[in-house]
Amino acid sequence: MKLAIGCDHAAYELKNEVLEYLKSFENVEVEDKGTYSNDSVDYPDLALKVAEAVASGDAERGIVICGTGIGISIAANKVPGIRAANCHDKYTAEKCREHNDANILAFGSRVINLDTAKELVKAFLETEYAGGRHQKRVEKISDIEKKYSK
Repeated sequence: MKLAIGCDHAAYELKNEVLEYLKSFENVEVEDKGTYSNDSVDYPDLALKVAEAVASGDAERGIVICGTGIGISIAANKVPGIRAANCHDKYTAEKCREHNDANILAFGSRVINLDTAKELVKAFLETEYAGGRHQKRVEKISDIEKKYSK
């Protein structure tokens, strides 16, 4: 699986720790979209890089991180085809994949610690979309997106 990851300055250190953790996954290839320092940047710019990689198929899934996970997930969700979920525990990370077929995981460096981030990443990467009764709902999300992306 190819994964794109990006963050703003608030999450730079956590992103680097997550990148190190991702090395433990045998079948995951990671592309780091930045930022590459603690210098102040605007989170929408990094969300866009990751979301475009996922939407275009250059990456199968993505991870975006800012201080809270809120702004960066909102920005990522503006890209057609993106279903970014801001998660804070293993359960929400599992359900965003299982029920919503989320393709981008978001979280906040000021909200969770490294151990929780690892739990989220593991759940996000290992949980499959259940389809079935959930497919109709995911299609409705896509229909809303199509309606307003004209």
